[in-house]
Amino acid sequence: MTTLDFLSQAYRLDLRIDSKLEQLASLNELATKCTTTISGMPRNPNHSVSSMANVVAKIVDLQREIDRDIHQLMDIKRQIAASIKAVENKEYQTLLELRFLCGCTWEEVAIKMGYSIQHTYRMRDRALKKVVVNASGE
Repeated sequence: MTTLDFLSQAYRLDLRIDSKLEQLASLNELATKCTTTISGMPRNPNHSVSSMANVVAKIVDLQREIDRDIHQLMDIKRQIAASIKAVENKEYQTLLELRFLCGCTWEEVAIKMGYSIQHTYRMRDRALKKVVVNASGE
């Protein structure tokens, strides 16, 4: 795993969590639309009891999945933070934290740090060389 891949994994997981949260919102919206039809007609005993129950089960499963992803994201961010903290240069630390822990774009990092975008990219290249990838988190 390259240094950039290691540092970017939190961003990618955060995107997946956001996607799942959107799916959850969609399922919640669907659940509010589900209604039970009551009729005297006989039913197929093998047919699902309720579409509402199916939607609720999917919601619960997705919430568990999101919780697992959030715990994984927290672990990854701890590993990334430890790797960034091991970089001796404080400016490099700030640059890496803004990008890989706060999720700022390189342009936003440049503005916050008061540098040109070209200088920010030069600093990025130097900073990435200083990061020691420790995927085990130790």
